[in-house]
Amino acid sequence: MRRARRSEAAFILLAALVGCGAGLAAVQQMAIARAIQRGVFDLPVSMHLSEVPALAWYQLMTLPLGGLILVLFSRTVRSRKRALVDAVEANALHGGRMSMRDSAVIAGQTIISNGFGSSVGLEAAFAQIGGAIASVSGRFLKSRRSDMRTLVGAGAGAAIAAAFGAPLAGAFYAFEIVIGSYTPSMIAPVAVAALTGVATAQLLGSQPYFIGVVDGQALQFDDYLIYAAMGAVCALIGIGLMRAVAVVDGWSRRMRIPYGARPVVGGLLLIPIAMVSPQALSSGHAVLATDMAASVPLLVVATVLAAKCAASVVSLGFGFRGGLFFASMFIGALLGHVIAAALAAIGLPFLEPVQAAVVGMAALTVAVVGGPFMMAMLVLEATHDFALTGVVITAALVASTIVRETFGYSFSTWRLHLRGETIKSARDIGWTRSITAARMMRHSFAQASDVMTLGEFRHQFPVGSVTHVVLTDAEGRYAGMASPAEAVAVDHGDMDPVASIADLQEAVVQPQADIVATMRAFEDSDSDILVVLDHDRIVTGTLSESHVVRRYASELERTQRELFGE
Repeated sequence: MRRARRSEAAFILLAALVGCGAGLAAVQQMAIARAIQRGVFDLPVSMHLSEVPALAWYQLMTLPLGGLILVLFSRTVRSRKRALVDAVEANALHGGRMSMRDSAVIAGQTIISNGFGSSVGLEAAFAQIGGAIASVSGRFLKSRRSDMRTLVGAGAGAAIAAAFGAPLAGAFYAFEIVIGSYTPSMIAPVAVAALTGVATAQLLGSQPYFIGVVDGQALQFDDYLIYAAMGAVCALIGIGLMRAVAVVDGWSRRMRIPYGARPVVGGLLLIPIAMVSPQALSSGHAVLATDMAASVPLLVVATVLAAKCAASVVSLGFGFRGGLFFASMFIGALLGHVIAAALAAIGLPFLEPVQAAVVGMAALTVAVVGGPFMMAMLVLEATHDFALTGVVITAALVASTIVRETFGYSFSTWRLHLRGETIKSARDIGWTRSITAARMMRHSFAQASDVMTLGEFRHQFPVGSVTHVVLTDAEGRYAGMASPAEAVAVDHGDMDPVASIADLQEAVVQPQADIVATMRAFEDSDSDILVVLDHDRIVTGTLSESHVVRRYASELERTQRELFGE
């Protein structure tokens, strides 16, 4: 095990095995979800749910039935109250540690939600199981924190690569979404995992999600400006979509619905949406290529667009499990079609519909999920069109910048924010939470009673002996700090109490405060020393700003060395 931890070649081999496992798991999950859809909706083998022209009333009743089955499944398998951890949160806060049991629960909930027709994608389940396989493998080999995070990203990226048949897109999914950075030491294991994931899926005969694109008109410089504006529109719509999910989720929780029955109500609300357009159900990947290539009337495309947005918001807002990855791609493609058709309808045929659909697909996905280069690589691998990929990068970067500046979250981190977390990417900040004030504080410190006279204080603590003395009241609670230098400088008599020169009563921090919160407390108090208090305001230790800054710099340097494989 020690040799495997130290050898880069052994680590790359481990990443390849993880990629195989992630690809196999992705294929199995797709097969299970498809089997459920064929069984409950009575579909032909070659047809997907979103391709059905219309659904009968008994087929529509499958939607609330799926919500009920999801509730029963969740109640059966959930034995702990804590939130389930996904790959992004694991890499940001827990050093890549994921529970296989919790991941199986998430995957099961996602497969049920997708299989019974709710408007969610399977991508969350793919990444979850791929990351969990990597995490379990890394723990077995006792991998370092940085290697664990890289391995989790490789596993999640391999699963996405297997689903789309796009190794470059899978690798950049790992870098941008799950790991949160690029470094030379990560490239080989992540790339190898993505390649083996795709190879495994293809050997098993899996048909990847396909984005059919036909040749469009030649692109000019002006097109970059027009598509950049489309990227801005996609950013605003993406923000609106994420906020709508949060609003509906909060509203559904406040409704007087029996505990756990929200997915059933969500399924009932999906029925009228499915009656308008069955394309709004499931992930919708089966009709993405058709809708982009076909000359569909503007009103029809706009109707499907509205139905898909509503179905996605209702599904996620009422407790169905899944992601917005492929839903964002579908919505973005429809939006690009609508924008191109609307401009043509008013006599401004600036945009070729298929190209506009591809750019809209990429820009909206980046706005919601993140990963501008991930989507650029996906378009490149699907179309082999370098000129179109350049336009996609432009629109994606515009969308990403606007979302970062005005909103600050992707959909995965937005849901964590609503839960009370502060992370905005998968960048590793978990180490900052493990270094608490209790771990850094000094347990020995000068202490005196606040009723001591200044004469006694000057005698016991002459200038130069200590810089600060902690004062406590009769019950032992913190009453402020006094400086020996201040005691000599003030014009007070020897019989005055030392409490008359006490200050820094609010320069305190709790033992569980992490290093970032501690540094913020120094800044807020404008003091170079803090007192660590328990919940009864009893002093447990002191902290100097210089020590905390040195500790932060030391840990940051260690993390950077690990990140770059040094």
